[in-house]
Amino acid sequence: MAMREIRTTGDPVLRTVCDPITTIDESVRTLVDDLLETVDYEGRAGLAANQIGVSLRAFSWNIDGDIGYILNPEIVERSSDLQELGDEGCLSVPGLWYPCERPAYTKAVGTDLDGNEVVIEGEEIWARLINHECDHLDGKLYLDRLARDVRKRAMRELRESLENA
Repeated sequence: MAMREIRTTGDPVLRTVCDPITTIDESVRTLVDDLLETVDYEGRAGLAANQIGVSLRAFSWNIDGDIGYILNPEIVERSSDLQELGDEGCLSVPGLWYPCERPAYTKAVGTDLDGNEVVIEGEEIWARLINHECDHLDGKLYLDRLARDVRKRAMRELRESLENA
């Protein structure tokens, strides 16, 4: 296992649609170990494979001490009700938090390393996590989901933070 560097905005891997995992081999097992180790830190809720430079459909989570992973997640259900508008952040967009609408409930289905079905579902933080991480796997950032005026401000603040880095 290894703690992996988080890729940040501007890295093309974050805008790449990730490939499905078709074979469970040693590289996929190592990827899962690295996802689990890298997400296992205070303040980290989720981590998609492309955020550590691997363009495969997998993500890990760390919600209230529940740490896990899912391979080839597919969202199979979303509520039409939206959550109360809540601030959302991203490890790949460090230090910037903006209000982002997400479904109030979401359910995703995938597999584990042994091919067993994994179902993750929930409301609030779980719904936000599932949608956020699946967006990553589709080459999207939460910034893409912001309301127009908020996105304009976010992009300005992102440019300023990159210029000052």
